[in-house]
Formats: sequence, structure tokens, C-alpha cells
Amino acid sequence: INIKPVSVQVVDRRVLALCGTPFGIKMVTDGVMVVGTGAVTDCNSRAVSPAQTAGIQEGDIILSINGEKISSKKQLTKLVESSAGQPLSLVVRRGEQLTSLHLSPVRSSLDNSYHLGLWVRDSSAGIGTVTFYDPSTGSFGGLGHAICDVDTGDVLPLMSGEVVDVTINGVIKGEAGTPGELKGSFVSQRAVGNLLINNETGVFGLMDYCPSVAKALPLAMKQEVKTGKATILTTLDGKTPKEYEIQIERASIGSTNLTKNMVIRVTDKELLAKAGGIVQGMSGSPIIQNGKLVGAVTHVLINDPTCGYGIFAENMYNFSKTITQPRLGSVA
Repeated sequence: INIKPVSVQVVDRRVLALCGTPFGIKMVTDGVMVVGTGAVTDCNSRAVSPAQTAGIQEGDIILSINGEKISSKKQLTKLVESSAGQPLSLVVRRGEQLTSLHLSPVRSSLDNSYHLGLWVRDSSAGIGTVTFYDPSTGSFGGLGHAICDVDTGDVLPLMSGEVVDVTINGVIKGEAGTPGELKGSFVSQRAVGNLLINNETGVFGLMDYCPSVAKALPLAMKQEVKTGKATILTTLDGKTPKEYEIQIERASIGSTNLTKNMVIRVTDKELLAKAGGIVQGMSGSPIIQNGKLVGAVTHVLINDPTCGYGIFAENMYNFSKTITQPRLGSVA
């Protein structure tokens, strides 16, 4: 009898603390992102754009000017002004490629200052929901999708970031064609954690303590996710999460998309009455099925706020477990 050899990999099932708690995000980009270009009216009343002439495009990341690393709009403006119109050498990242560009600032007839004819962004702030916390490492995962630029849609390159406490003080109910929103405010300016990763599966980092008192649950493998009843853990008021009923309508195990792995529908009457379904700010709310953490809410369908997408928790955890930096403090 022929026997076929089979490789078996034994994987320890990770137990993670469920969160569903809101958190504030403050991040500074690695370089500055170009969100638009335009013309500058020079002293001869001509409309010129040094940025466009040099080939700078929306979504480019300006990393350095004349060899000096760029970390803010203020720094970029200062270097452009001090150039007195002399040519500048820029290193720009476009996708995975680095490109060197040369351009000369133009003095504007409007404010008598030098300009490149571009708009840039160097930071972002907002609120989201923490999905899980790993007590063994102090690491966390949240959002279930990347923090992207509102103008370009590109993932913001993270240089540094902080996590701060947030309280939810209101909900704008979602309707067909108009997404709702959680309204929150930063409790303090003191950081309670650091952001270390911002990618398509979420944001990840280290926290000083577990942000939730919810029970810990085992992490489900994507093969264990089934269509049918489930719940989400999310916060609509204050800082205390609550469980609400949903239905997993589709789970795409073979999909190459790392974030839109599930189609979910809110069935809980209380959540529908208060929020209309899924609203902005709920991204990262953990999805629970059969006593396991199976995923997190990621997107709402604009034309149907009762329906949205979810990411497999396994996809998020695979990135959080790469965090090996030292803990930020004692864990409560």
C-alpha cells in the first residue's frame, strides 16, 4: 500500500484580549506626502508650477531636500524660502521607487515668498477601534485597514505615532448614501501607546496596558469562519464596549484581498436604532463567532449602512506578532 507523506504544522492557538474600545490616533508621516500641485503667479504675472515641470505627482513622498531629511511642512517651507530661488535637489519616493528631482522655487507676486506649487501633508489624527490586545507582548491591533490620505487615498507612510485615550460622546446615524460617524474627543494629550505599523490590514503597536476589561478569547483561523450568526464588540457611548448581533453573509477564504474577507450585516435592533448599522469609527470592532475572535469590522457599504466588510483576525494578528520592541511599561 502506497503511503503519501504529509507535512503537518502544529500551531499554538493564541488567546487575545478582546477590546472594541475607541482609541485616538496621532501620526507623523515619514517624509511629506504630495496631495496636489498647482500654479504660482510669479513677479511677471505668469502662472508657473516648478513641481509640475519637475514631474512631481500626487501621492509622491518627499523624503529630503538638498540632503536634509524632511519631516514636516514647516521644515519644507523654510528650506524653500531660504533657497532664494536657487535650484533644489529632492529625493522622492513613488511607490517602491526612489527618484531624484531638481526644481527651482518661484517667488510669488501674492506674498513675495518662494513656492514650489504643491500642497503636502505631514500628519494625521482621528479615532478608531482597538480590535485586540496581546497580554504576553503588550502589542495591539486596530482599525482593520490602513490610515490613508483623504485626498489621494494612498497609505500614509508612518514615521512615528501615538495612541491616546478617547471617549465617545455621540453617534451620527448612518443612512443610505450618507455614512454615519462616531463622535469622540481625546481625554488627554498623554500618550498611552506607540504606533509602529500602518499597513493595509490595520495599525499595530504597543500599549501601556490593556484598554478593555472584556474577556480574552482564542484566535480563530480563517478556515474556522463560517456564514451565520456572530456578534461585534463596539462602543457607542463613553469607553465601555457592548456586544451586538450580526450575520456573516459571506467568508472568502481563498481571496487575495487581505481586508475584505467577510460580508457582514447588522441584525441587532439596538445597534440599528442608535447608529443605523455600521458607522465610521467602528473600524476595528472585533467580530466574535463560536467563542473565538474571527475578525474585525473594516468598511461600511455607503448605500446600505446595515452591511459592510470584515477582515480575518488571523490576517491582522500575523502583523502584530512581528512587533518585538520592548514593552512600554507595566500591564494593568
